[in-house]
Amino acid sequence: MKKATTIFLLFCVFTTQSQEFSRKDSLRGNLTEIRTCYDVTFYDLFVMIDEQELSIERSYNIIHFTAITDFNKMQIDLAANMEIFRIDFEEDTLDFNREFDAVYIDFKRIIKKGEQALIKVWYGGYPKEAVNPPWDGGFSWNHDKNGNPWIGVSCQGLGASTWWPCKDHQSDEPDSMKITSTVRNPWQAISNGNLRSDTSEWNQYLGSWTNVREWFVSYPINNYNVTLCIGDYVNFSEQYISDNDTLQMDYYVLSYNEEKAKEQFKQVKPMMSCFENYFGKYPFWNDGYALVETSYLGMEHQSAIAYGNDFLAGYHGNISHIDGLDFDFIIVHESGHEWWGNAITTNDIADMWVHEGFCTYSEVLYVECMYGYKAMLSYVNNQKRSVRNDKAVIGPYHVNKGGSSDMYFKGSLMLHTLRSLIEDDKLWFDLIKGISNDFKYQTINGQDIIDYINKKANKDFTTFFSQYLENKDIPQLQYKLQKQGRNYTLLFRWEAIINFDMPVLINIGQDDFWIYPNNTWQEIDLGGFDKHDFKVREDLFFIDVKKI
Repeated sequence: MKKATTIFLLFCVFTTQSQEFSRKDSLRGNLTEIRTCYDVTFYDLFVMIDEQELSIERSYNIIHFTAITDFNKMQIDLAANMEIFRIDFEEDTLDFNREFDAVYIDFKRIIKKGEQALIKVWYGGYPKEAVNPPWDGGFSWNHDKNGNPWIGVSCQGLGASTWWPCKDHQSDEPDSMKITSTVRNPWQAISNGNLRSDTSEWNQYLGSWTNVREWFVSYPINNYNVTLCIGDYVNFSEQYISDNDTLQMDYYVLSYNEEKAKEQFKQVKPMMSCFENYFGKYPFWNDGYALVETSYLGMEHQSAIAYGNDFLAGYHGNISHIDGLDFDFIIVHESGHEWWGNAITTNDIADMWVHEGFCTYSEVLYVECMYGYKAMLSYVNNQKRSVRNDKAVIGPYHVNKGGSSDMYFKGSLMLHTLRSLIEDDKLWFDLIKGISNDFKYQTINGQDIIDYINKKANKDFTTFFSQYLENKDIPQLQYKLQKQGRNYTLLFRWEAIINFDMPVLINIGQDDFWIYPNNTWQEIDLGGFDKHDFKVREDLFFIDVKKI
């Protein structure tokens, strides 16, 4: 314990971006040697839910891992309010200590580098109840309009360790996972992946007949995407054909919403076709695609997407959010995450702009696919009104802290701007699909994406990304129009970070043409024209324009 404590004290309390972070933040967000010493390969999670007590009872997780280095101490994570009954290893029961949500496990022998082993963690308790899900994570213990239990869990940011023991860090995904649930009859539990068994048995502890379901995830999965939805569900399904291959699509909705759902979910197949065109084949083909009705708005749970948009267009019926169009925002946005966030996951939550920026941009491409280029331009520019420019999009590393919520809309608008700069749609769409395919099933850093774009586009966009991701403000194009006789001279510069030199398109009533501003004033002769025709193509760029 002393050695581990010494290591962790190095990260106890520090300041990043004028924010103070606690030891608890560091224990969750930082990769110390007692976390990097092993790689999780498989989780075998068993969960017994008591909906009457609002609790998890007599449950366990078997953590399979490969040793990266020799070690005799490791850290896993479980919320401090949850109880660990014991930890089994081989024929022994292991000693452990707890600090905040960190669990330090001591082995009675050295686990040798390359060794494959497992521990079985028995646990239970009363998981945190969500106050405002999915933004405030935890369990949602609700009832449907018929009074039946309706339960879900959302834990992005908060962490999967709020309800099950795991190595709760995005950088380490299991190669696959089994999730077995026990709930009282007649309720059904829906989880990720494929349903492999569904049995009924008497449970003496719960004093009831129970439904026991085993789900299997055959792909890597990040922890926060593991879910459990319980309720009076009905299931209907359809098949999606792509390249002579068949994808199973399942829909789980409350029994009285089946007909509404059948109508609303007709949007899924066209959406899937659009996304496959831009990003490549649906990444979790063998596990299927599912929408699961939840009491909260939505969440990108891998192959079991949470849906709570009330079978309405837009955002709970508000279509201003989607520029007056008629599609279901939650279906499109959360499904986009299957490629951006699920198939590709960042190592650190600080780089969540990769998840949310690319996913929000997937909405833009969906609109272009379904409604055309002009509608796309209107849609993406409508996103500008939601940008706050409050702080940097990239958050502080190693403390489980994301950056600005601008990662959604600013991230999308940044990509839209980049498309304009590349000025070659074939290259742009090849690049987007290339990112999706070349990083699939990997955990990556945000810098990996930037390096990839620089290489494939054969141009250095480092300063561009720094402006949009590391600084709270967008670049401001300052300009003056000076008249000399019948002609005008345009003076222009960027108010932006040092060495920012992004070109931009302007128009004086004829064709667009490029200007090449930097941090110093420049000028060009525009000749004679009606000054009222002068405009900067702000619809193609996310910039601030100021006439001096």
